[in-house]
Amino acid sequence: MENVKSRIILALDFPAEDEMNRCLSALQGELEYVKVGMELFYAAGPSIVYALKERGLKVFVDLKVHDIPNTARGAMNSLARLGADMVNVHVAGGRAMMEAAREGLEAGAPAGSTRPLLIGVTMLTSTSRQTMNEQLLIPGQVEEVVVGYAQLAKEAGMDGVVASPLEVPLVKQAAGTAFQTVTPGIRPSGSARGDQTRVTTPEEAFRLGSDYIVVGRAVTAAEEPRAAWQAMLTALQNSTTEQGTPTGGKR
Repeated sequence: MENVKSRIILALDFPAEDEMNRCLSALQGELEYVKVGMELFYAAGPSIVYALKERGLKVFVDLKVHDIPNTARGAMNSLARLGADMVNVHVAGGRAMMEAAREGLEAGAPAGSTRPLLIGVTMLTSTSRQTMNEQLLIPGQVEEVVVGYAQLAKEAGMDGVVASPLEVPLVKQAAGTAFQTVTPGIRPSGSARGDQTRVTTPEEAFRLGSDYIVVGRAVTAAEEPRAAWQAMLTALQNSTTEQGTPTGGKR
């Protein structure tokens, strides 16, 4: 079976490094890819990326940059020099900003290394149609906006987008199977939705074509994180045995 672990990104959404370390100790030997979001990055600083890389982990630095092109370029240059494997910006920042972000990554990547994957955030998985229409003042269906953002991201030279698993088939149809999809809003069977509105199980996300899934509280907030993680892997194993290898684009 394909190494599905390499496609599961664990969200390290902790307020301090010591809490992160306790979780990583509980999951020793299980993880390949982790996500550092705003909470941990702002608490621990850029050195947290070095610390995770020293553990042999791949790191998605999830700061959702949304600023003027020159600032986005500088931010991405800095993240590339940190050794991040994946970074993201908001597609809503526009094509010029996304192009500048890509330029920053290419300039900041150490000589001889591949620049980080650059992923565009489409619509947050906590955003409903009502919120999008009435508060963000964006008309239409969420799926229509996500697909439009994905097409714009591809035109700007991005590697893929962050979207709900429910939108992955439409994104792949519009932007091609090689265009990467990173999907939060993942809840193993029996988990609470929390503040997410567009969610699926890990098995369904992979069946829909997600290249990477992001899993957080269902594992990190569990009484026994290792048991929760292994239960998720078992469900995926059973699903792929029944359905075949998880789908997805080129990685």
